[in-house]
Amino acid sequence: MKPAVLRPQALRDQQGEVRCYRKEGGTRAAVKLATASNAALDQIELDPGIGSPTLGKLLGVPGLRTWRVAKFPLLWCYFEREDHVDVVRLLGERQNIAAILGDEFASN
Repeated sequence: MKPAVLRPQALRDQQGEVRCYRKEGGTRAAVKLATASNAALDQIELDPGIGSPTLGKLLGVPGLRTWRVAKFPLLWCYFEREDHVDVVRLLGERQNIAAILGDEFASN
């Protein structure tokens, strides 16, 4: 098992999604999202290779993987490191993920 370490932006993404679901769907929806997103992180910690490398290959970002949050249109974006899982972002499937991540990695 490798612990998931959320970058500050990934944590802001998660908090923003929870706030949005609370505002639009109420506390119950927000709790369900928080539970599901944490469960997805648990799965990634247990098996970091579980995520899809397709987006990373499309963007030319070696090692970038994505894993979907069950029952929500959200994807965790992460890298498997030697001693942890480096969680970069939590993004909506309908967002232009390629543009967002492409801009993020172009500036690094």
